Amino acid sequence: MTALYTPSPARSSAIASRRDCLILATASLGVLAPTAWAQPASAAAEEAKAPPLPALGSPLNLPRIALLDGSVYDPATSAGKPLLVYWWSSTCPFCALQTPSMEALWQRQKGHGLQMVALSIDRAPEPAAAYLKARGYSFPAAWASPEWRKNFPKPRGLPITLLRGRNGQLLLAEKGQMFAEDVDAIDRLL
Repeated sequence: MTALYTPSPARSSAIASRRDCLILATASLGVLAPTAWAQPASAAAEEAKAPPLPALGSPLNLPRIALLDGSVYDPATSAGKPLLVYWWSSTCPFCALQTPSMEALWQRQKGHGLQMVALSIDRAPEPAAAYLKARGYSFPAAWASPEWRKNFPKPRGLPITLLRGRNGQLLLAEKGQMFAEDVDAIDRLL
């Protein structure tokens, strides 16, 4: 993947240090409360079979999907516009850290043509809708049911951030948490 920016050596060290701290903290949580974070066998098996991230430059065509607010995402409405697809879950600690930055990006760019669909992989739509409402997130979000994901499978990992350019080709494909400055750098790709 082409880097969005090249940080200075000191900045690279700070970023690596923060990521190391997050990894250590998450590992500690898993040791302290393994049953609270465990996925059901079916979710773990599904994740093991998930495809890798799509290649940059490949086409990205999001199928029609019902949004949690009762409206519908229609692919025709995003033709010729940048489209941000954000896979997340209300139980994902890394998503919880990244999602405020996604909301800020949405607020900055929605008036400039950015289209966005945040795809929840929660077990049901209600927890996802409640999570968004409780935090005041306004970006378009949908529950990506297992049936719907047969036509648009989630890549391996979470969160997943995909950005399709105006030409319909993938400009960005990130697996795992992006820091606020990484999300802010998406502005330059739009």
